[in-house]
Amino acid sequence: MTTEEIIEAVEKEIRETPYHKGTEHHIGMLRARLSRLRERLLEAYSRKSGGGGGYSVKKQGDATIVLIGPPSAGKSTLLNKLTNAQSKVAPYAFTTVSVIPGMMYLRDAKIQILDVPGLIEGAEEGKGRGREVLSVARGADLLIIMSDVKRPIAIERIKKSLEKNGIRLNKEKPNIRIERKLQGGILIKSNIRQNLTHETIKKVANELGVKNADITLNEKLTIEQLIDAFSANRVYTKCFNILNKADEISDIPESDYQNNNALLISAEKNIGIEELKEKIWQTLAFIRVYLVRNDEEPNLNNPLVTTKNKTLFDIALEIGSEFAEDKTRAKIWGTGAKFPGQEVSLSAKAQDGMQIRFI
Repeated sequence: MTTEEIIEAVEKEIRETPYHKGTEHHIGMLRARLSRLRERLLEAYSRKSGGGGGYSVKKQGDATIVLIGPPSAGKSTLLNKLTNAQSKVAPYAFTTVSVIPGMMYLRDAKIQILDVPGLIEGAEEGKGRGREVLSVARGADLLIIMSDVKRPIAIERIKKSLEKNGIRLNKEKPNIRIERKLQGGILIKSNIRQNLTHETIKKVANELGVKNADITLNEKLTIEQLIDAFSANRVYTKCFNILNKADEISDIPESDYQNNNALLISAEKNIGIEELKEKIWQTLAFIRVYLVRNDEEPNLNNPLVTTKNKTLFDIALEIGSEFAEDKTRAKIWGTGAKFPGQEVSLSAKAQDGMQIRFI
């Protein structure tokens, strides 16, 4: 049997096995095996493809967004609206056959947006060059899943394809520490009561190639989270949904498009574009800080764009490790400062609009 056929057989067994306390362990093992098989398939594809063909795009700017959706959803029109790209637009499917990059300038941030070929059903199995598209999606800082008001169901289908490819949408990485060792088997530590038995945890670890390790669980985990923690190919990506062609919505029942928590836009008619830009900014969680050199005024036209929840030490490291090496304190002005030139430790959190002089 091929790897694809084994995957299909395991998926079938999972579907047909009733889930209850008595089958929890067995289903957990099947899911772990399924994860390992998909990972093997992805590795084989990566070795075979070797990049190229327009699907290898260098990341540029402060963040990279991938527009992903079914054919003819209007992704190319939206890319042209938001950026300086000239992606080909036509009223038929598969107009985009490669990755088309563009750069959007938003509140001092440079945001790279990639338009990829439309995803059809079975993309995770390679149909319609789906694996190449999903490979690009894995490198995104933000995925925008885009369909149109007549095909809202495509959003859930695409989410399933992304999940099968190891892409976790709007989820946090499991809080688990895995310290591999040469011998001694599996030792499990947790101060939190787990629903999973130690036997299940050990067998999942073994199935996914972890034979000797100290495993510390710092939160209550589901079997899916446990499998993710042991799997090498997981990525955790921000995501939101949009439905295009909102100008055609009058002919569609409201219940058809409201279940996807999607932002309604019309790229062609310029409806909802400003709201979309605001959602991009908020989802990427950008802030702008201004560096102040000794005895100079801050250059308010050239901020450093970074993300929320970073400390001043994180900012110093972004400037350069050598720069950060001898910095111990900072003076701040503007947002976050109790008074102009307040001296703070480098553990202080950076805030949007803050002016910083490292000392």
